[in-house]
Amino acid sequence: MRRMKVIIPVLLIIISGGVLAFSKLGKAEDPPGRYEIIMNLVGQILKEGHYKPKPIDDAFSKEVFTKYLKDLDSEKKFFLKSDIDKLSALSTHIDDELQGAPLECFNAVNSLIKQRVNEATLIYPAILSKPFDFTKEEKVVLDPDKLDFPADEAARQEAWRKVLKYRTLEKLTDLQELRDKKKKDSVNARFQTDAELEAEARAKVKQLYDRYFDRLKNKQNDNDRFSLYVNAITTTMDPHTDFMPPADKRYFEEQMAGKFFGIGAQLREEDGKIKIVSIVTGSPSWKQGQLKANDVIMKVAQGSKEPVDITGYAVEDAVKLIRGSQGTTVRLTVKSVDGTIKDIAIVRDEIVLDDTFAKSAIINGKHKIGYIYLPEFYADFQDRNGARSAIDVAKEIQKLKAEKVEGIILDLRFNGGGSLQDVVQMAGLFIPEGPIVQVRSRGGDKIVLPDRDKNVQYEGPLAIMVNEYSASASEIMAAAMQDYKRAVIIGSASTFGKGTVQRMYNLDDFFPSKPEIGALGALKLTVQKFYRANGGSTQLKGVNADIVLPDPYYEVGEKKDEDALAWDEIPKANYTPWYDPVNVDALKRNSAQRVSSSEAFKIMTDNINTIKNMDKQDAYSLNLETFKAEQKSNAAALKKYDAVNDKLKELNITNLQTDLEKMGSDTSKLARNKDWLKFRAKDLYLDEAVNVMNDLIVMSYPKMKGKQEN
Repeated sequence: MRRMKVIIPVLLIIISGGVLAFSKLGKAEDPPGRYEIIMNLVGQILKEGHYKPKPIDDAFSKEVFTKYLKDLDSEKKFFLKSDIDKLSALSTHIDDELQGAPLECFNAVNSLIKQRVNEATLIYPAILSKPFDFTKEEKVVLDPDKLDFPADEAARQEAWRKVLKYRTLEKLTDLQELRDKKKKDSVNARFQTDAELEAEARAKVKQLYDRYFDRLKNKQNDNDRFSLYVNAITTTMDPHTDFMPPADKRYFEEQMAGKFFGIGAQLREEDGKIKIVSIVTGSPSWKQGQLKANDVIMKVAQGSKEPVDITGYAVEDAVKLIRGSQGTTVRLTVKSVDGTIKDIAIVRDEIVLDDTFAKSAIINGKHKIGYIYLPEFYADFQDRNGARSAIDVAKEIQKLKAEKVEGIILDLRFNGGGSLQDVVQMAGLFIPEGPIVQVRSRGGDKIVLPDRDKNVQYEGPLAIMVNEYSASASEIMAAAMQDYKRAVIIGSASTFGKGTVQRMYNLDDFFPSKPEIGALGALKLTVQKFYRANGGSTQLKGVNADIVLPDPYYEVGEKKDEDALAWDEIPKANYTPWYDPVNVDALKRNSAQRVSSSEAFKIMTDNINTIKNMDKQDAYSLNLETFKAEQKSNAAALKKYDAVNDKLKELNITNLQTDLEKMGSDTSKLARNKDWLKFRAKDLYLDEAVNVMNDLIVMSYPKMKGKQEN
């Protein structure tokens, strides 16, 4: 399958508290509506609180306008060129709206997109009602950046026709491949003709678009489009300043805390339906006893209120409805596997997301190596006794030391960041004391955040794994250990490059509460920038790994966003490197030799180059035979990647006995743990990190032995 370019949501470095220096909005003669209040507050906060605010003027407005239209119509299949020309007259009005002017731009765009979506609702069924001719030689361009908005209604019809034909062609080739495989196993059975498969393919595509348009028309409302509008404004200021409606704010805080109040059921979306995957042992659903795996949740109601039909919902949106305050009741209308439909009332309670917490294992081989996996720098800001990543990693280190490991690998791949306080405390586990990160505020004032604890919890060989998705707090951790020459950094040529600090501001704190207005949400605002101990920022450039491995990910990172803040540097802090600095050059030479002779890494590099070449393709054939030939060629090129794991010897990675005992007989946890270990046992990058650690242990052994004897 062709790999798509992906930009993942990156967690932030976040700090709590703080008050901006402006007053609450006062009472007005003609009270503004909720949208106007939010816009006015956002405008003030951006201007007075942002680390480096852009001038909120006509030029800024035009940037926001372009971004908002792209968010609403990313494939350029709804608006006409004449719509854009007409709306452009309001493109310089957004800065005025942020200062209290009527929301003319939002209202005009919102009204027109609803009209165009309604029109498109009639376009796709008509096109999909007739067979496509796949013998014609024609092509479709899918990259919206290489397309303009349709010139007129006929051009819009043609744009939809080509996209729908392409989607049907994808389905048709899949169905034909499935049929041809069955033919080999059953000679006398009757199989569908190509014409019948083409009709089935169109039906499947229509089903997908039915759900898509149901979401656009019935699930996405004015509030959702207004949130997109405000976020087009905030992310034009910088990529990490976000407006969060109340539900999104709660969801974000739950992710940071690693716990939430819900029912304890894992969900997935399947054919437009929300299905139960599994029930968490000990959770409210488990205790209530009626909800089962593979049940379909049809409706969700808050207590005695009217239920909401969640057919066609994304899992994330369904989750937002199902979660809520502790002790409240959620009613689910559920269709069981046997077809029966019933209402199930469940009282929400605290659910702890164990999978988001630090976890360790032991890798046995030439040396006994401790492995710590940290998915994020989590911190429960609402609960003093809640989970903290720094405390949890300290506990994992103690457990690994008790097992007498000879080195530790800390895996920060795909770790998007989190709590600033926790990364400072965590870095201090590996050095005596000293500055971990420098933070500069809007006015240029600089503070140094140091580790003040002279104790070192772990003094042995240390390696940190990163990739292009390691961001924010992960970059602080890797940079500090690199500056102190305390650890070897292994992974991508550079990390994500997010070197900014955000603070959460509740908009309700700035406006008197009124029932008719409702909750306003929050603004996650960029208020500071952080710098390494050596003075350089990780913003934009990220952290360069000491041991660079071929990276399967590309076209990600802060540098890909034109609204990202710039790189700069400040004077270095006063710090003393580790007493036994890591000999990076020797480790780099050894690793380079292994990688250059590794068949697995050669396959990986070839695969990356193949994907890059595929992504250069501008247009795709709508001729069946040409399309099949292209797909066959691409599949053959990518299939070589499947052989990577075959070239690897499985790592001997095991749980600590204490962790196994904690899992007990919880089958859900045991199954997830088994998958977790299996994935890492055949991890090409972890395999090389183990090789690097083996070298580091040998190099460090004399000094460590002498230190132990003293």
